[in-house]
Amino acid sequence: MALAPQKIFRIRRDYNSWVANETLEDYALRYTPRHFRKWSEFRVANTAFGATSFLALEAIGGAIALSYGFANAVAAILVVGLIVFLTGLPISYYAAKYGLDMDLLTRGAGFGYLGSTLTSLIYASFTFIFFALEAAILALALQMYTDWPMWICYLVASLGVIPLVMHGITLISRLQLWTQPLWIVLCLLPYAAVALQDPGKFSEFSTLAGRISGSAEFDALMFGAASTVAFSLVVQIGEQVDYLRFLPEKTRENRWRWWGAVLVAGPGWIVPGMLKMLGGAFLAFLVLQQQLPTDKAIEPTHMYTAGYAYVFDDARWVLAATVLFVIVSQVKINLTNAYAGSLARSNFFARLTHSHPGRVVWLVFNVLIAVLLMTLGVFGALESVLGLYSNVAIAWVGALVADLVINKPLGWSPKQVEFKRAHLYDINPVGMGAMLVATGSR
Repeated sequence: MALAPQKIFRIRRDYNSWVANETLEDYALRYTPRHFRKWSEFRVANTAFGATSFLALEAIGGAIALSYGFANAVAAILVVGLIVFLTGLPISYYAAKYGLDMDLLTRGAGFGYLGSTLTSLIYASFTFIFFALEAAILALALQMYTDWPMWICYLVASLGVIPLVMHGITLISRLQLWTQPLWIVLCLLPYAAVALQDPGKFSEFSTLAGRISGSAEFDALMFGAASTVAFSLVVQIGEQVDYLRFLPEKTRENRWRWWGAVLVAGPGWIVPGMLKMLGGAFLAFLVLQQQLPTDKAIEPTHMYTAGYAYVFDDARWVLAATVLFVIVSQVKINLTNAYAGSLARSNFFARLTHSHPGRVVWLVFNVLIAVLLMTLGVFGALESVLGLYSNVAIAWVGALVADLVINKPLGWSPKQVEFKRAHLYDINPVGMGAMLVATGSR
C-alpha cells in the first residue's frame, strides 16, 4: 500500500533551511571543511585572542590575592599559567590541523563517542558559568551608570549578545577586529597612570596579606588553595579551539603565519591572561586603600574605578571610562562564551535526543541558564564555584593531553584524530577512566 505523501508546513521548511545555513550553524556537529576555512591567519587569531578580554581574570586574581596574600597569588598565577600553556599547545595544534572543535577532538583522543558527550556537558558548564560571571560584572556597571533595577541590568547584559552571536564567526570576527584597539588602550591606561603618578603603589602591593593566610609570605598550603581556583581556566582553551578550527590548512607558504596564529590564539591567550590576573590583584589592593570592603574589592567595576581615578580628576569621567571599558570587555568575551556554549550544547543534546533543532536554540538556552545563575548570586560564590569546577576540568584536559602527547607519538592510539563513530568505542575506558580516577582522587 502506497504511503500518503508527507505534508511539510512552510514554517518547518523555513526552519529546516535556517538550520542548514552554516553561517548560523558554523558546523556545530561536525568538523570544519576546507572550503569554510576561508579566513586569514591574522583574522582567526585576532578573533580568538579577543577572548582574553574577560574581566573574570581580574576578579580571580583579586580574589586569590585578597584571600591568600601576595606571594601565594603570584606563585599560583605563574605556575597555573605555565601548565595552561603546556596543555593548550597540543590541543590547539590538533584542532587547527584537523579543523575540529573540543567535542570531536575529545571523542577521538581517548574518550569515545558517548564519553565525549559527558565532556561536552563539562565544557558547556564552563561557558555558562563564565558567561554568568561576566554578565554580572557588566550588569553592575550598568546599574552604577543608569541606576536601573538589577534584574533589568541582568537581562540587558545577557540577552543583548544573542543577536550578535547568531551569525557565528562571520560577525564575531568583525566585532573583535573593530573593538580590539579601543579595548587595549582602555585596559592599559589605568596601570600607566598609576606608574606615572604613584609608582610606589606597586612596591606597597607586595606587602598585601591574605585574609585567610594572614601573611604576604609564601605558604605551600595557601599556594595550593589559590592554584585550585585558577585551574578552572584550563578549559578556556576550548573556546580558543572553537575559533582555531577555522584556520586555513598549513602549507609551505603560510607555515610561519599558521604557527604564529596557533601559538598566539591558542595557548598564548594565557600570557595576557596572567598579566590581567596580576593586574586584578593590584587593582583590588588599590580598592582596599579606599577603605572599601573585600567583597567590593574583587569586583572588576570597582577595580577599574579605582584605576581610572588616577587618569581623571572628575568622578563623572572616571565612571564613564570604567563603564565603557566594562561594556567593551564583556561584549567581546560573552560573544565567545555564548558561541562556545551553543556548540557544546548542540553536541550534548544531539547525542541524547538524536535531533538537532539548531545551534541558535541552544544559544538561547545557554544564555537563559546563565541568567538563572546570575540571579542566584554566582559572582558572590566565585572562589567556591571555580574551585569545585577546576577539579573536573583539569582531570578532563589532562587525560586529553596525555593521549595527544603520549599515546599518539608512541603508537598506542591512532596517529590522526579519528572521530568517526563507526571507528570508535561508545565509551573509551582510556580517557574516561583516567578522568574519573583523577577526579575521584582529589
